[in-house]
Amino acid sequence: MRRLEIDGVSKRYGDVIALADMSFDVRAGEIFGFVGSNGAGKTTTMRIVLGVLAADAGQVRWDGSPVTTETRRNIGYMPEERGLYPRMRVGEQLVYLARLHGMSATAANAAMREWTDRLGVAARRGDEVQKLSLGNQQRVQLAAALVHDPAILVLDEPFSGLDPVAVDVMSQVLRDKAAQGVPVMFSSHQLDLVERICDRIGIVRAGSMVANGTVDELRSGGDERLVVDAPEAQPGWADHLDGVRVVSQEGSRTSLELTAGTDDQAVLRSALATGPVHEFARQRPSLTELFRHIVTVPVDDTTDSNGEKS
Repeated sequence: MRRLEIDGVSKRYGDVIALADMSFDVRAGEIFGFVGSNGAGKTTTMRIVLGVLAADAGQVRWDGSPVTTETRRNIGYMPEERGLYPRMRVGEQLVYLARLHGMSATAANAAMREWTDRLGVAARRGDEVQKLSLGNQQRVQLAAALVHDPAILVLDEPFSGLDPVAVDVMSQVLRDKAAQGVPVMFSSHQLDLVERICDRIGIVRAGSMVANGTVDELRSGGDERLVVDAPEAQPGWADHLDGVRVVSQEGSRTSLELTAGTDDQAVLRSALATGPVHEFARQRPSLTELFRHIVTVPVDDTTDSNGEKS
């Protein structure tokens, strides 16, 4: 199966380690969410994939072979910062970029019309980029990444500054490209969106991949939670239970975190001792909660989705 591989990539700026043995892959036909705090190494990784930066060690491969200049011509890249000519008109700019990728004038014009229609900026083809709203500039930036029909998509914060309608449009575009067999990799701080549309997710911290898997795999790696609704229970009813931490309490509903091996039936018995129990349900942490835990625990305690030290 064709895939984009980032294998043991490292990058240092003097004494600052930007990437340390960064390794993961993005498979054909999947959407891969690349998440981490600011400065974690996401943009540096993407720039190395694109050849904008050179790695100190490691390799980027496509379909098993090192990425070459020709490979990079077939990558659709969307930088976090605007990468368009601000005084150039939208339509002319997209045609120009498509031509740089080797498309004929006829094919470039057709692709420009297709993507400006699809992304809702057809009426702005004759406008200078600098005269567009930030949201429309973001749509044009995505069109620039797509206009040459790339074999790989690498997008840095593509949803930044978009309204909900534009988010829906862009999400569907990424799904459609993945359905055509294109590996799609994007970074985002909007974790609810990442959780909703991605097939797999990688969480990066301090230049290394610390968790990687499907949403279900990542969430199953966290401590199990229980939601207990005990209307007659007094505050603190679960504080004495071994292996149990009270996460939150809203009215009669208490969210509890259980460490591995904790007997949930002991929790149920304690809840029933207070009176009736209206709800007793297992719950996994959301991606946002998991992310918050991973990026705030001490580095030596960080583990991957298989429970191994990173």
